[in-house]
Amino acid sequence: MSKRLWIKQPLACFDGTRQIETNGLVIEDGKIVELLAVGQQPSHPCETIFDARQHVVLPGLINTHHHFYQTLTRAWGPVINQPLFPWLKTLYPVWAKLTPQALRLGSEVALAELLLSGCTTTSDHHYLFPTGMEEAIDIQVAAVKQLGMRATLSRGSMSLGEKSGGLPPEHTVQAAEIILDDSQRLIDRYHDTQDGAMINIALAPCSPFSVTPDIMKQSAKLAEEKNVRLHTHLAETLDEEAFCLKLFGLRTVDYLDSVGWLSSRTWLAHGIHFNNEEIYRLGKEGVAISHCPVSNMRLASGICRTQELLQAGATISLGVDGSASNDASNMMYEARQALYLQRLRYGTQTITPELVLGWATRGGAKTLGRDDIGEISIGKQADLALFTLEDIRFSGSHDPLAALLLCGADRADRVMVAGNWRVIDGEIVELDLPRLLNHHRKAAKQLIDL
Repeated sequence: MSKRLWIKQPLACFDGTRQIETNGLVIEDGKIVELLAVGQQPSHPCETIFDARQHVVLPGLINTHHHFYQTLTRAWGPVINQPLFPWLKTLYPVWAKLTPQALRLGSEVALAELLLSGCTTTSDHHYLFPTGMEEAIDIQVAAVKQLGMRATLSRGSMSLGEKSGGLPPEHTVQAAEIILDDSQRLIDRYHDTQDGAMINIALAPCSPFSVTPDIMKQSAKLAEEKNVRLHTHLAETLDEEAFCLKLFGLRTVDYLDSVGWLSSRTWLAHGIHFNNEEIYRLGKEGVAISHCPVSNMRLASGICRTQELLQAGATISLGVDGSASNDASNMMYEARQALYLQRLRYGTQTITPELVLGWATRGGAKTLGRDDIGEISIGKQADLALFTLEDIRFSGSHDPLAALLLCGADRADRVMVAGNWRVIDGEIVELDLPRLLNHHRKAAKQLIDL
């Protein structure tokens, strides 16, 4: 019989929607089996009790857009002051030298950083498959399993090179049949449709300026056949809008519609430059948006119109984006920046800590097509992030939940995935982090020096 764990009397608890009063929660078989009212005791004895009186308890945070490999090119001088298109063109030749070992190290560092910030489920959008990198997604699967996290790994693609009017250099693009064959292989091998799945696969042609319309259409067809989700970058910058108009004669949402992507199966990274009609159409079809505030500020791309999108029926989640356009993989940092950036547009009373933490949890689950994570309620997976308020930055704070964002929490004290503690006392269980960082720094230097 599985052992029962009582996380007892938390200082504060956020259930994915609001702050709740509770005497704690009971975990069994990797799920939440009881959510106790104030003063209530567990219905049956618990073998283990964790005293959470110093902890703010959240559902595990969910990151819906990232590029793990970019941890290797953080704060690189030549792109520090560049906007998106020049930033990409400068970095593509560097990224094209990626090796399997460098990808493994980059992925492990990204995952470790996410986990330490309270993230239990992440997506990744990997679209670089130079010679020797044919099993890039397999490498990521192994890294996710090693860290004990959940992930939706997106089989990205680039098929529209510079010679055909695209942005990527020719040696970074792949033929359509290679992309589609590998996409099917990965779905068949790794995609888990069960409740509590640890690995999901999605299909993710990189962007309108790096793939052909045919790949977009074929990916949508395969995703429908295999019942997996679709992901791409869209409407991140005005340059992208101009590109779509020039090459396809269509604005970004019209292009999305023309290739069969305007559906609830789709989630989009960034989603900044939509007009009112486009927002209405996206919401009507149930498209989800991964809001990436730090990357959007870093590259001066713009501010996502979250409130109009929500009112139209779209789902909002948070993504840390690549660690070369954010230079961090920290979900609490991302949530804090989302709070402040969105307040610039919508004001203090509309954009609350509870709203933003909801994007980072329940919104993330919906974006990834999951109903078993992102909330603290009976029957959901026991994915939890626990934070203490003992650091100097919290001294004098009064509202424990609001303090996480307003005072800048950036590292969880405890993190649980599927009922298993993966972070204890701020350290990842069974990971030699100094050793990993030593190898990662060497790989990052070698990638730039090649």
